[in-house]
Amino acid sequence: MSDPLAEPNTRRTPQANAPNATEPAPGTVPAHPDLGPPEGFSADDFFGHQPSSRSSLPDPEPLLINLTRCVIEVLAGARELDQLARWVSDDVYRHLLKRVVLSARARAVKGQRAQRPAITIGRVTINEPRDGIIEAVVIVHSKVRVRAVAVRLEGLDNRWRASAINVL
Repeated sequence: MSDPLAEPNTRRTPQANAPNATEPAPGTVPAHPDLGPPEGFSADDFFGHQPSSRSSLPDPEPLLINLTRCVIEVLAGARELDQLARWVSDDVYRHLLKRVVLSARARAVKGQRAQRPAITIGRVTINEPRDGIIEAVVIVHSKVRVRAVAVRLEGLDNRWRASAINVL
């Protein structure tokens, strides 16, 4: 007869493993025994950005006006792009970063220095194609020209985030 302490028992009996008989798949949320398994859900579904309804979000117009003013100042070189990082998605940040680099090169070639543009905000047109999504156009007047800034805001985690910004 062999010594039971020398060789560990690698074969488990069903009684010893009864409470943990059904292990959740890696990357999924373990199910509560009373509620049943959450089919088709993973941990990212609960811990990623959660969409918010329009009723739980603040009025978007002040954000649209301030974000538009800030984007124009960033492109003019008068403001750092990092100041907008909280309010824009990663794709918008990368897109604006490319535009900032191009405008900085253009200023360097012309020998101009960065200065704060004198602008006034005109009409703000807001459309809501779906609950928690805002698509807006903000008209910006300067001494030389009139520009339109198209912005798409998405309600995520009870605050607005810009998922698209285009300066026309």
